[in-house]
Amino acid sequence: MTRPLAIDDLYRLALPGDPALAPDGDRIVYTLTTQNAEHDRPESALWEVRADGGAPRPLTRGPADHAPRWSPDGSTLAFVREGQIHLLPAGGGEAVPLTEREAGAGAPVWSPDGTRIAFAAPAVKPDPAAPVAVDRLDYKADGSGTVGNVPTGLFVVEVATGRTTRIADRVRDGGRPGVHHVVQHAGPPAWSPDGTRLAFPASVGDRSDLTGTLAACVVGADGAGPRVVGNADGLTATVAWFPDGESLLVTGRATADTGHLHLMRLPLDGSPATVLGAALDRNVMPGMPGYPGALPQFTGGDGDELLFCVRDRGLTRLYRLGGAEATEVALPAGTGVSGCSVAPKAGRAALLVADADRFAEIELLDLGTGRTTPLTRHTAEALPDVALPRFTEREFTISDGTRVHGFLLRDPDAPPGGPLLVDVHGGPHNAWAPLADPVHLYHHDLVARGWTVLALNIRGSDGYGEAFFTAALGGWGEADERDVLEPVQTLVAEGLTDPDRIALTGYSYGGYLTCWLSARSGLFRAAVPGGVVTDLVSMAGTSDEGQTLTSQEIGPHDRLVALSPLTHADGVRVPTLILHGDADDRCPVGQAEQWFHALRTRGVPVRLVRYPGGDHLFILTGRPSHRADYSRRLVGWVTEHLGVDHD
Repeated sequence: MTRPLAIDDLYRLALPGDPALAPDGDRIVYTLTTQNAEHDRPESALWEVRADGGAPRPLTRGPADHAPRWSPDGSTLAFVREGQIHLLPAGGGEAVPLTEREAGAGAPVWSPDGTRIAFAAPAVKPDPAAPVAVDRLDYKADGSGTVGNVPTGLFVVEVATGRTTRIADRVRDGGRPGVHHVVQHAGPPAWSPDGTRLAFPASVGDRSDLTGTLAACVVGADGAGPRVVGNADGLTATVAWFPDGESLLVTGRATADTGHLHLMRLPLDGSPATVLGAALDRNVMPGMPGYPGALPQFTGGDGDELLFCVRDRGLTRLYRLGGAEATEVALPAGTGVSGCSVAPKAGRAALLVADADRFAEIELLDLGTGRTTPLTRHTAEALPDVALPRFTEREFTISDGTRVHGFLLRDPDAPPGGPLLVDVHGGPHNAWAPLADPVHLYHHDLVARGWTVLALNIRGSDGYGEAFFTAALGGWGEADERDVLEPVQTLVAEGLTDPDRIALTGYSYGGYLTCWLSARSGLFRAAVPGGVVTDLVSMAGTSDEGQTLTSQEIGPHDRLVALSPLTHADGVRVPTLILHGDADDRCPVGQAEQWFHALRTRGVPVRLVRYPGGDHLFILTGRPSHRADYSRRLVGWVTEHLGVDHD
């Protein structure tokens, strides 16, 4: 006998992540994240599973172990434990710290000979009691708080001695001889095949905080000759080396504006970069919190073929690039990929996959045959009595001819004419996927009560081509509001939902659009915006990404005013519950306070809930009690105000 997933099942979830396949292809180490109810925190430990099968087993106890990386000879595992790089012998034993930096260390990157490890990390630890004097806009970061003028530096640590050296605090401008720039923020590095150089993305130059540019840089492993090698006016999200050591493989774009990321070959001799697989009109997904994907990786030493991820119709899919043509790796239908680690000599790749029945699991891909072998069953073992709901794909034609794709989540035995929750995703360039969802637990609760959940990938969403991706630029709300309203009206006309029992929610950009629509439409009877944006003018100066976000997505000041929900607050009548993290630097809590003030002073039923210490991603990685509370409050609000029974 099975039951629906409940909100309290949050504490039973066991979620794998970040797979690392040993060089010989025989073992996979990964993180396993669980929730500690007693200490009210998520915890992560390292686990191992053999490629030939057998039960997974824990390697470490945690509680904050992540970023496992194998040494080139497979004898040692480096990983980050509570901010420091540790080493663990592959044959067993105790992990020992390698770094002891007050400011911590980032994910380890082994040199080809295994004698050194590179990482990116803050140059120094800011003094929280010291005055903060800044002259750039990038002085804070969501999840890290105020960092002031402290840059993120590039470091190399010797494995034998632990001696750590900072390199590349300045880089030479590749286009202007004699001009050097301070490295403001260095990204994850990559070693050249011969171990003599490091490539890394970095924010450089006096105006990079205004433009959002990230250049591709190279420095000698000893700190010699740091220079910008290309993409100085574009976006460099990740870097790797082609096996010949003469070019970089860049995930990025040649301009610092909104659009798809591409795979680019960037020669070090100054030749123009070329886009690889240019005919594939999809966004490359290197992977980041909330945006599943994996770093592009070569499958052999000749550089002729690589694996990479793109988003397509909601799912992150795995592709193989050989020559100019990109082809999809034939994984089972409905599979989404959120991790990949390749062992070229073994002809294997470890994948982190999800589908409608599994939150995330480890599978082994044979690169020769294309066959996959499941290796873990954490979802089934953690929740043996739970049956997850089914998704139904829908496509709606909007009045201007645009086709909008989305998903219905409902109990097939539920009668038509029940209540509906419309949920708008964030980004705005993210996307809903038809996968088992461990984050939006309120979906499961409401479906169990007979509700239907409508998750739409409105224009601006990722996975439908670059024209669709950029279709709402300069027109937030105005350009995409009908992508929500018209599909809802279609469901009403079909008799699937009761027109008097429709609620609206969304987080981040979804919170913005929830506020916008509640001011401009009488279709909804309850609204729950989370992580909201309500005043684009103040957002520009207070968000950690406010400058690039508003300049690239919206435009001049008059558009910031016109497209702010706060400008239209007189139109709000719907009871509104605002949910917001107190330490959110992406969408600062003042955005929620302004909306609360606007509604309260206009007599609209409104409640503001602030989550102490919660950054913008607290709904993904914050305190489990806060994440459960978020879902419970949302369910309570919409059921109360729609006149639907609530336990």
